[in-house]
Formats: sequence, C-alpha cells, structure tokens
Amino acid sequence: MDRCSKYLVTGGAGFIGSHLVDTLLAVGHSVVVLDNLTTGRKENLTQAGTNPRFRFIHGSVLDAPLVDELVQECDSVIHLAAAVGVKLIVEQPLKSFITNTKGTETVIQSALRHDRRILIASTSEIYGKNSSGPLSETSDRILGSPSVARWSYSTAKAVDEIMACLYHREQGLRSTVFRFFNTVGPRQSPAYGMVIPRFAQQAVRGEPLTIHADGAQRRCFLHVADAVAALLLLLDHPGTEGETFNIGADDEISIRELADRIITQTGSVSHVEHLSYAEAYGPGFEDMERRVPDTTKLRTLTGWRPRHSLTDVLADAIADARAEWHGGLPAHVPGTPEQRLPITSGPVAETALAGR
Repeated sequence: MDRCSKYLVTGGAGFIGSHLVDTLLAVGHSVVVLDNLTTGRKENLTQAGTNPRFRFIHGSVLDAPLVDELVQECDSVIHLAAAVGVKLIVEQPLKSFITNTKGTETVIQSALRHDRRILIASTSEIYGKNSSGPLSETSDRILGSPSVARWSYSTAKAVDEIMACLYHREQGLRSTVFRFFNTVGPRQSPAYGMVIPRFAQQAVRGEPLTIHADGAQRRCFLHVADAVAALLLLLDHPGTEGETFNIGADDEISIRELADRIITQTGSVSHVEHLSYAEAYGPGFEDMERRVPDTTKLRTLTGWRPRHSLTDVLADAIADARAEWHGGLPAHVPGTPEQRLPITSGPVAETALAGR
C-alpha cells in the first residue's frame, strides 16, 4: 500500500471492520463502507465519520447493482459482511446461509468484472469439529449432520472459499481468503454469543458468568489490532493472491479458566454458573473441544506476529463493558451518543448482515 488507494469494506460498521476502516484512514487511504447495520453499529464509525476520505453506504451485499457501482469506484475490496455469531446462526439459519453465500457471490462477481483485488473473510468454523492440534490451512473439515444449524455456517463459508478459489483458478480473480479464529477487542458486542464480551459484561455487573457445558473447551483469543495488522500485510503482499491464511493467536485457555480470569481482573463478586448447550442454544447443538490455529503460513510469508497478550485483550473488553454499563459509548470510540454518522442510503435487504 505504497500509494493512497480507495477501499470498499463490506460489513465495515461491524467490530473488526470498523477497526480496519480506522486504520486504513489513519495511513492516508480513502474508504467506502457498505453495511446494513443489522449487527454493525453507526457508533463504531464515529471516528471515521469525521474524515473527508470516508463514505458510508447503508445497504446490502445482496443488492447487486449497488455492489457493482461501489466496487467499480474503488481500487480494492475487503469483504467482511456476513451473518456471524453462534447465536445468530442458530436462530436465523436460512437468512444467515443466504447472506453468506449469495452476498459473497455478488461481491466476487463485481470484483472479477472490474478486475479488483479482493480479500474475503472466512472463519475457523471451516474446520467444524476437528479438535486436533494446531489447525493449518489444509487441515481436514469434520462436520456434523447438515440438519444441525451450527454446521450450516461452516458450510456457507466453505462455499465462499470454494468460489474464491475457483474464480481465481479459472477466471483470474485476484483473491485472498483469510480465516479469523476468535478475535476480540473494543466494540465487540456480546449480543451474538461472543464469549469474552459476554463474560466481561456479566462480571462488571456482578452477574453470574454463564459457561456452556463444563467449560473445558479450549480456545485462543486474538486482539483485533493484531487481526487488522495481519489484513494490512496480506493486502500489501503480492504473494498472497490465490492463497488462504489463518489469522489467530496460539495461546490456549479453557473457557472455565477464562471466566475465572475475568472475574479476577475485574475484581467482580460474580460467580460461575453452568448451562447445558440445550439450555443455551436449543436441542441438538454441537461444539468442538479445542480450536487452535497454525499461523505458520502467515508468519513465514509476512513476518506477522501478535503484539497483544490475553491480558491486553481482557483489559479492553472489560473497559468496553464498564463504559456500556455506565451509559457511555464503548471504550475507544470517540464522540457522544448524540453524534450521528452521515448516511448515504442504498436499498436495504432484510437479510442480516454484519461485520464481525
């Protein structure tokens, strides 16, 4: 990114998207965001909204004419728009599946038509129930029955990856796929089942921290700033086209240990309560015991390394939860609740879209 470019970021009002937008603007680029605000928030873009090189479009990636117009006016596309979060996927599986397949196809076709570089967000859910050691980009996918809503998200994102791969091989699409593992930080909402903001919110309010099943599940959590740094390196490197990369941390912690650590770090009087998966998500829900990324490919090619520890991740989540609890904006979001982002309207689909 030696020269100033113009980027289209779909889902840019979401958690990761808004941090990416702020960073792109900070280094001198222009950014257009397309988001229908179903799960993204205007407040996430308060800082961006003060920049003359920023424009927000309230619309859907399912709106092909709108997408095509925006892709044509930009130099590159970063496609983050998706229905995300276990809770949303389980509650709205059909809408989520349509969004995550048709929306991506629409954006890919426009990028191909106008010969635009495109980065496409995928997910660690690709691996399904594979709970083996660190998962590389070529590790096997192990999925449950297609009738289980949880696996419809994994399947939809696999379709996205397959489209990106085949369009690249057969028609020259300049695409890169990246798989986010658990990414956490300021602006992440607890509303869709994200565990750290949910635990942080419960702890600062003195409420019980609700753990699903026995809490022995092991996860790794990456700070959003490190995720954004990885995306910028992938954008910058010519050797990433046609490739897939894991983005995540590799230090594991059990969910039970995570809850205890958040209680300690907040000084909360909260205690832990256990819920069965059936109580949390309904009957038939399946989960994996362990999810750890192998990021060797990303590190070797770009030199990327995470710079934030889990303590940093939790500190920001707790600060956000405290700010919300006391009636202000989430931490790290300048401005006041009364400030509003200027919006350019486009047709809005009813399907749920979200930056992560």
